[in-house]
Amino acid sequence: MSALVPRQRSARPVLPERRVRVDGEDVGYVEAGSGPVLVLLHGHEQDATTWRRVMPALAEDRRVIAVTLPGHERTQVPVDGYAATRDLARSVGGFLDALGIGDVDLVGHSMGGAVALHLALTDPSRVRTLTLVAAAGLGREVNPLIALGTLPGVGEWAIQLSRLPGGHVQRTVLSMAMLFARPWRAPAGFLREAHAMGRRPGQLEASTALSRALFNVAGQREVLLGELHTLTMPSLVVWGAWDLVLPAHHARAATGRLPRARLAMFPACGHLPHVEQPDRFIAELRTLLTQPQPQTRRHHAA
Repeated sequence: MSALVPRQRSARPVLPERRVRVDGEDVGYVEAGSGPVLVLLHGHEQDATTWRRVMPALAEDRRVIAVTLPGHERTQVPVDGYAATRDLARSVGGFLDALGIGDVDLVGHSMGGAVALHLALTDPSRVRTLTLVAAAGLGREVNPLIALGTLPGVGEWAIQLSRLPGGHVQRTVLSMAMLFARPWRAPAGFLREAHAMGRRPGQLEASTALSRALFNVAGQREVLLGELHTLTMPSLVVWGAWDLVLPAHHARAATGRLPRARLAMFPACGHLPHVEQPDRFIAELRTLLTQPQPQTRRHHAA
């Protein structure tokens, strides 16, 4: 795998994982900084560590919390997963309540984008700004390989292939080719983390179960475009122009429906703008976060 990516040029601070009890489950998260709360929700087959390349800069003037969504934990992976992104949104709401957090700036990537959308739709007073990063739920289309993997037997066959000698490495390499515009430039740390996650006991079974909750052979099960006009908070839609997972025209459709949205299309970028082009991602998000906001409508004790 070392030939696929260059060595990282500098070490990044390791943020310790914290845990809080939410509805009978331990939810993991990492946190940095202080000030207004910024919550980051990761995509499918990832966890809170996917945000570590942007967290230090964002935490310079705010409290940044990256949540590991249920079904993606390092310690226990439930094979049945969750029925839909709305269930995960309820879990995120319970997580914020458990920490005594009220209004937040909310960022969601891929599956986490659909989770963020559900939270904003069901409790808009809680979301000061909304950032959707290559978000699910904005159109039917998805990469055909992902749709194919939801067919009965196909996902199980792929799991068995990954367990053959060298299978986990091949799976990781194929994943990087789908996620990055230039896979050979993917951060070495991200590659190691993705490979390690795929080897955790039960992770592939849980991933397949959750994929089937999100997608079917026709594409995404849930499209929320028709509800976006109700979201009046300042919004940012970030997308990679070379995204092979979810097509870039979903970004344009969403921006056209959100009343106060701005589109940031990253050229020569795939499905992970915050990983592949972190400096530009930070700059675009800061532009949103520093614009004048309406007075806070909701308060929770810290």
